[in-house]
Amino acid sequence: MALYLYQAAYTAESLAAQIKNPEDRLTKVSEQLESTIGAKVIAGGFTFGDYDISVIIEAVDDETAAAVALAVAAGGAVRSSKTTKLLNGDQWVSALTKASGTGYTPAK
Repeated sequence: MALYLYQAAYTAESLAAQIKNPEDRLTKVSEQLESTIGAKVIAGGFTFGDYDISVIIEAVDDETAAAVALAVAAGGAVRSSKTTKLLNGDQWVSALTKASGTGYTPAK
């Protein structure tokens, strides 16, 4: 299973609706995503700054992670979002090893 960092910023309307009727949307949405798409939210929390929520999603492939982002975006409560694929330690070391053999040199 691959890991993805999903970050989203709510619309002003969505924030107003949440203030009017506070609830833990993270738990509710997590359950929906797991039962319908098969992606699992394994960690996350509400943030402030550029994004209002950040979650780590476990998905079988990139298409499943994309389906999460598309489903959330289609709901209309998000004004912007970003999905970033995360590498585990073994994948990172493999990438470093591959990079060391390229012989790449920057333009000067």
